[in-house]
Amino acid sequence: MLELLRRERQVLARIAAGTPLREVLEELVLAVEQQSDIPLLAAVQLLDASGKRLVESVGPSLPPSYLQALEGLEIGPQAGSCGTAAFTGEPVYVSDIAHDLLWRDYRELALPHGLRACWAVPITTADERVLGTFAVYYRTPRIPTPDELETIALLTQTAALAIQRERGEKALREREAELARVQQIGRVGGVEVDLRDGFHNRRSPEYLLIHGLPPEAANETHEEWVARIHPDDRERTEREFKDAVRTGVTDYYSEYRIIRPSDGQLRWIAVKAFIERDAQGKAIRLVGAHIDITDLRRAERALSESEQRFRLIANSAPVPMWVSELDGSRAFANRAYCDFLGVSYEEALKFDWRQRLHPDDLPRILKEQIAGESSRKPFTLEARYRRSDGDWRWVRSQSQPRWGVNGEQIGFIGVAYDITEAKLAEAELRRHNETLANQVARRTRERDRIWNVSQDLLLVADHSGAWLSVNPAWQRTLGWNESELLSGSLPALEHPEDRPAQARVGGQFSLAGRSPRFESRFQHKDGSWRWISWTVASADGLLYGVGRDVTAEKQAEISLRATEEQLRQAQKMEAVGQLTGGIAHDFNNMLTGIIGGLDIIGRRIAAARYDDVGRFIEPVVASAHRAAGLTHRLLAFSRRQSLDPKPIDIDALINGMEDLLRRSLGEQIALRLKFQERLWTAEADANQLESALLNLVINARDAMADGGTLTIETENLGIDSGFAALHEGIESGEYVAITVRDTGAGMEQGVIDRAFDPFFTTKPIGQGTGLGLSMVYGFAKQSRGHATIESQVGSGTTVKIYLPRHRGAAARQSEAVTSHTSRARDGDTVLVVEDEAAVRLLVVEVLGDLGYRVLQAKDGQAALGIVDSEARIDLLLTDVGLPVMNGRQLAEFARSRRPGLKVLFMTGYAEQAAVRSKFVGAGMDMIAKPFAMEALTARVQEMLESGKTAVNG
Repeated sequence: MLELLRRERQVLARIAAGTPLREVLEELVLAVEQQSDIPLLAAVQLLDASGKRLVESVGPSLPPSYLQALEGLEIGPQAGSCGTAAFTGEPVYVSDIAHDLLWRDYRELALPHGLRACWAVPITTADERVLGTFAVYYRTPRIPTPDELETIALLTQTAALAIQRERGEKALREREAELARVQQIGRVGGVEVDLRDGFHNRRSPEYLLIHGLPPEAANETHEEWVARIHPDDRERTEREFKDAVRTGVTDYYSEYRIIRPSDGQLRWIAVKAFIERDAQGKAIRLVGAHIDITDLRRAERALSESEQRFRLIANSAPVPMWVSELDGSRAFANRAYCDFLGVSYEEALKFDWRQRLHPDDLPRILKEQIAGESSRKPFTLEARYRRSDGDWRWVRSQSQPRWGVNGEQIGFIGVAYDITEAKLAEAELRRHNETLANQVARRTRERDRIWNVSQDLLLVADHSGAWLSVNPAWQRTLGWNESELLSGSLPALEHPEDRPAQARVGGQFSLAGRSPRFESRFQHKDGSWRWISWTVASADGLLYGVGRDVTAEKQAEISLRATEEQLRQAQKMEAVGQLTGGIAHDFNNMLTGIIGGLDIIGRRIAAARYDDVGRFIEPVVASAHRAAGLTHRLLAFSRRQSLDPKPIDIDALINGMEDLLRRSLGEQIALRLKFQERLWTAEADANQLESALLNLVINARDAMADGGTLTIETENLGIDSGFAALHEGIESGEYVAITVRDTGAGMEQGVIDRAFDPFFTTKPIGQGTGLGLSMVYGFAKQSRGHATIESQVGSGTTVKIYLPRHRGAAARQSEAVTSHTSRARDGDTVLVVEDEAAVRLLVVEVLGDLGYRVLQAKDGQAALGIVDSEARIDLLLTDVGLPVMNGRQLAEFARSRRPGLKVLFMTGYAEQAAVRSKFVGAGMDMIAKPFAMEALTARVQEMLESGKTAVNG
């Protein structure tokens, strides 16, 4: 035991000397092993930062593979001896590893190495926080004796001391490094002065950088610091420092200049420090921070010099000037301001200027001042003020808002001018004019009366553009008085956008000597714009203009347009009603044919009368196809149809439709085709383009009831920015244009303006839904193109479709699907997912009849279980519009489980599938509802035969 205590003291000495923790723990473990009478193996394991795992095992005598297996062991209530002791914080003594339940999951780690007993004691801090465990292993089962327990407890305390010492030093090093980084980032120099026996300094690296000192000056003397201070500040600074140390204060602050040794620069230094004192108040240590405030001092000096210059300039000005706050108080007033009032500077800052304002002007000025200040713009006031000598003077004050550093208004800057002489001259001029007016002829008086009372703006100018005279209506209309308008100091009052039009009017005037009536905008004094209607004539070398304020008429016109737009919306709603009636009429007819026909078929089958069932099937199918066609037209007009844009040779497409088009037109209408040579390849959905052309041909046929000629023409067109600006929704670029021109009745402008509008039709209810041209327009816009219409009553109608050009060759036209009823190959399996039970029943039935093995699900959730099963699936046939999980999401999930699985989408209306090429991927296809069962089975067989791939679970 004595030897163990001696070894413990050696370990403690190594801890104090800063020996690395692992070496200390290894020595402690070896000491236990060497001093034991019974062979044992010892180890120390530390807890990680989370406190949940044992790491950093130190056990030089234990097998390395065993220690490696324990690395990262998660502690718990049954985690062997060490893991349990670390979890509970209590010692754990296992006498036989082979039978103890705590080692149930770990005995296979220990027994192969001959380890049979393990005692583990937690290593804890004074506040019982667990740091790790101290473990002792024996190769035979045994329990500890009291002496062994005492020894383990002593060694555990020593291990805790070593761990805490190492972690404390690590935390101290980290804090010191962090403090150094903060000082470096903030350019704060740290200083520490030991005051117990003289002045013993310790400087941080940032302090040395600020003061321009080399690294070896970290412990410079007090005298060296004093010598570095500027001679003018040296005595004061040293006295303040010594007084702070002597007088008992704890907070010390000083500012002084230094001459930096490294470059000879003069720098301002600010010092803020704390002086630690003992119980008797004697200074022990000073800890502080040094900051270079040279830039701050320079900014303060520049600001002071700027303020001095401003005051000098302002005081030398012969007119009153002031700076005010938002509350109306003065922050500054110049000498002329004080002289006008006859008060001192301090009195001027508090003086209420209303005491000097003429009583007759006070009410008006108060209103104008409130309006001017609230406008946050420069404003001018004119009024009479009593000067210090008692004389009343006319003063014009001009105030300019001033703003803070954050853009907020903080007050005003003002200047005032004595305009008394100008006012007297103006009054004298008015008196002179009155005298002169009494001497002029009656006609002149009438002219002046008209000039003054006219509500129109009257203007006299010379041919150079200089204004010579304006009537009072200018001020009533635009707020500018005559003197302001004729002074030439005002900026141009005309609106910049109207100047080109005025220039064109000037050119016409130079030819005719009299301008046509034109309108332009002039700026009111309050900043608003007024519309003026002008007529200008020339006589006796002068220009005479008459302008009338038509702003109200313009506003009424805008209001009228708004009212017309509201009416237009009302008309659209009326058209919705018309559409609803037309669609309801058409669908009711179709549904009557379907329901009635199916009812009769059911009756015949129930009565076993099969001989004439066939003649009722054809009208049912025809009605269903008509309903499908109407649905497709609705989707086309709303731009929600599923498109499959591909490169198209439009000339070839129209040639292929020629027979169909001629049959649709009848014998009374001639069809002419005009194709441009080397027509560009267009990009669009060929099927939808055929439908759009057929719609246009049928519309043209209806417009030519007495016969005529229909021309279809193709051409290459380049759309420039000018055309694109006039036609909203089309971008500049290269397009292929298809023109359909008839010689029919034509349309009025009002009908043309609404021809493409949704729901609009001129046909009676039941004969049209208003979707034909809307479908054409919707198809063109959805294809990134455009459509236009031109027409004149009696001269026919021209509709032009613009489709974007495709750079490359046209796609080969796919051959029509041949009708066949080929049966499935053995084992071909199709998973059908459809939420509409009737559709699902029909699809499953027809595929089953052809020999396919069919799996079915009512929605995406039900299909997930089948996809995740081991069932064979060759094709996923799914509706796009499934609830919760749509068809595309289901397909992506299925392909993640079964790569390469073929997918056929069914869609009736799917906004996500509006552009087929962006919706379907490789190994996918789409078929639009409603479809013939034969078309569906043909598409299924085509997909299964194009590279047979069964993807099994």
